[in-house]
Parts: sequence; C-alpha cells; structure tokens
Amino acid sequence: MASARTRAEQVIRTFLQRADKDAEVGLDVPIFGEGLGLDSLETAELSATLEDEIGSDPFSAGLMPETIREILDFYGETDPVAS
Repeated sequence: MASARTRAEQVIRTFLQRADKDAEVGLDVPIFGEGLGLDSLETAELSATLEDEIGSDPFSAGLMPETIREILDFYGETDPVAS
C-alpha cells in the first residue's frame, strides 16, 4: 500500500494536469503567484481532493503551504528520490 505522501503526490499530479498546470514542476516552485498560479478556487479544490483521497490535508489543518514540497511534507516521510 502506498504511503500517504506517495498518494498525495499522485493526487497533486492528477490535479495539476486537470487544471492545465505544469505537472512536472519542481517541488519547491510556489503554488501561488509566479509559480503554479493557483487561485483560491483551485486551492480549495486541491484541498478537498486531498481530503477526499487521503483523509486529511494541510489547508484544513490550518497550515498554508506555499510549495508542493510543503504539502507533501505534511504527509510525513520524505522520499529521497523526489528531493
């Protein structure tokens, strides 16, 4: 069974593809502004998708991650390949 972090990475990749964002961006690219450019609706959708698929998400937990890495770090163990 895949770890929560691995599942989150898959959810984010699928979400970015659906949202017409570059799914191959680096982990440290900002998710807002000049980075991926997610707006508040897209952020809410990502939050809901992570919650539905994994059971928790950093946004609902009161965190405001600014990069994909910070979202993934919420789910625990670091994948050395993705670093």
